[in-house]
Formats: sequence, C-alpha cells, structure tokens
Amino acid sequence: MTLIESVETCFKKFATFDGTARRSEYWWFFLFNFIVSMILAMIVPKISYVYSVIALLPGIAVTTRRLHDTDRSGWWQLISFVPFVGVIVMVVFLCQDSRPNRYGAAPAYAV
Repeated sequence: MTLIESVETCFKKFATFDGTARRSEYWWFFLFNFIVSMILAMIVPKISYVYSVIALLPGIAVTTRRLHDTDRSGWWQLISFVPFVGVIVMVVFLCQDSRPNRYGAAPAYAV
C-alpha cells in the first residue's frame, strides 16, 4: 500500500474498528500524521493542535485494525499507558508481521 492509498483508506475508515490493517497501512498513516503535525507546528501551532484532534480517531481506529492483524484485541492499546515498558511493547506489537486472525480476512503472505 502506498502513502496516498494508506491515508485515503484511514480517513475513509476513520471510525471503523473491525477488520485488519497491514503494516504498510499503519506505518504510512503514522508517518503522514507525524510529518503534517511537525510542519503545522512550525507554521501555526494552534492549527497543529486542531489537526491532532482531527487525526486522533482515525489513528485509534487504524491502530485497532493493526492489532487485529496481529491477532490481538484493540484493547491492547491501553498498554501504552504503562510507564516505560508500555510504549515499547506496543511498538513491538505494531511491527510484527500479520498472523492468521479471527478479526477479518486471512493475511496474504508474499511468496
């Protein structure tokens, strides 16, 4: 999935918490949000805050779908609130490859 496809998909499915999201979809969307937030923060910080609020729900939704793709519940996002270790565990979960799961279509493995 390309950057543009990923951003379009994530904003179209901004409140869709079922199904799965491949690694490329999640990380392209993450990169897009990071870059846009940094650029807006340098230009007009108040607009950066508004954008962050707008991108919050799609970010939570794509993270939930990404966790589903690794056969975990979306509630695992709450582990990020555990000091120090929580964020590291979450990044490891988000970096893992797709697994057969109960949340949507079986992952298509590259041959």
